[in-house]
Amino acid sequence: MVRFLLCLLLTSPVVAYCGSAIFLHPDGAGLGHWHAARLIIAGPDGETHWDRLEHLAAYRPHQANWLSTTSHAGATVHAYGKKVHWDSFGLDRDQPIKSASGFDGTILEEAQKAGLRTGLVNSGHIAEPGTAVFASRSESRKQVDAITAQLIDSDVDVLFSGGEIFCLPTGQKGFFGKEGIRTDGRNLVREARKKGYLVIYTREELFSLPAGTQKVLGLFAASHTFHDETEETLQAEGLPNYVPEAPTLAEMTQVALRILGSKAGKDFFLVAEEEGSDNFSNKNNAAGMLESMVRADEAIGVAADYIDSHPERETLLLVAADSDAGHPTVLAPKNASPSLPLPEADKNSAPIDGQTGTGSLPFVAKADSTGVEHAFGIGWATLGDTPGSGVIKAHGTGASDLPVNIDNTDVFQILHEVLFDSK
Repeated sequence: MVRFLLCLLLTSPVVAYCGSAIFLHPDGAGLGHWHAARLIIAGPDGETHWDRLEHLAAYRPHQANWLSTTSHAGATVHAYGKKVHWDSFGLDRDQPIKSASGFDGTILEEAQKAGLRTGLVNSGHIAEPGTAVFASRSESRKQVDAITAQLIDSDVDVLFSGGEIFCLPTGQKGFFGKEGIRTDGRNLVREARKKGYLVIYTREELFSLPAGTQKVLGLFAASHTFHDETEETLQAEGLPNYVPEAPTLAEMTQVALRILGSKAGKDFFLVAEEEGSDNFSNKNNAAGMLESMVRADEAIGVAADYIDSHPERETLLLVAADSDAGHPTVLAPKNASPSLPLPEADKNSAPIDGQTGTGSLPFVAKADSTGVEHAFGIGWATLGDTPGSGVIKAHGTGASDLPVNIDNTDVFQILHEVLFDSK
């Protein structure tokens, strides 16, 4: 708490930062997602990394003009601390906004101005809103070429994601053999190198980054690092849920924290998102959803371990999703057996997924405390994003200040207090 005490003594009008923060966003993950993930990771009596985080609150996701939210509006609220129109990407529909702190920009941009190091990590492509909104703005989330250009120009220290095709002009093939989509002729990879970024593409390069690396752009897939299609489509095309060669969110987060935390006494702000948890849920792909949740939980473990092993830093880990995608629930028929296919639908016609889609063999949980392995399926309420059962968890500095029930705008306030405000 030494630096927090120093913050109290500072009277300069210049903002003084007081700690570091990690905002980890398992996109679209509600309580149903976490309950299902627990069964796969640790069994019904076990605990995930998410379970072991210190504090939990209910999360209210509604927007200014809608009881639900979108990924881009949800990210905008997290980045600015203000509710907006549901179709907003760093703006309020098409109007500029100031953050709840009065700063003319996002909390990440405010952190940059205050001298903190910054990072954005995403298992999806580089322009995914859950991270991209923190350093870009657009009247449409579909303008991925313009959003990507803003990110490369943003001077964020660490950028890890997929999306190489958004960085290259049409007609030019990249590292992954896919042609770029940019129609403005810009080669953002070349521009990034001129700006001082080290550009990498593989897991091997990620873990071989030279000591003292300060700025790095990691593009680990042509688009997403996963294939967000239905189970049936992936089986027909012979594709796995995730690109095997691409690093996981946990691996990207681990290296990002090593780089951002490498300067003693210099704080940082990292936003990391598992995008697959939302995209697979929006396809009602339970196998993909569960794999994405395992990956999100591994990243939470990496972040919590970093905090616990660096007590000299005042660091908060905040874990929240802006919606409950698909609103999945665990269905465990009384006669469920690992060797018998599940019904294709429940009595109310809700589809039920097993290991390879509807009407397939059930998932099998890790053994409970008595050694029994239970069979179960995943029932889906919808394809879309819902208010559902959102929760937020916290660990580390300031975690005990988490109230029992928060609004989505409070994410900004909690992060801002740790990064800037006196204790």
